[in-house]
Amino acid sequence: MAWDDEEDTTTYLVVINHEEQYSIWPDYKEIPKGWRAVGKTGKKDECLAYVKEAWTDMRPLSLRKHMEEAEQQRQAEREAAGH
Repeated sequence: MAWDDEEDTTTYLVVINHEEQYSIWPDYKEIPKGWRAVGKTGKKDECLAYVKEAWTDMRPLSLRKHMEEAEQQRQAEREAAGH
């Protein structure tokens, strides 16, 4: 039996960082600094399905905020110009 053929019986946690980026982490390992559990645990495929459903915008939070602020500034400039 090849290593790839072995069934993964690990229980995973879904974790998230301050940039709202998701990952999965084996539940028997300490969660790395900067990450926290979101409350979902299960087999790898279950956790990955959760991540796929929850993480709909792959951009880091800081980039999303920056882009939102830039759009608000452009909108304010258009309104000030009378458009």
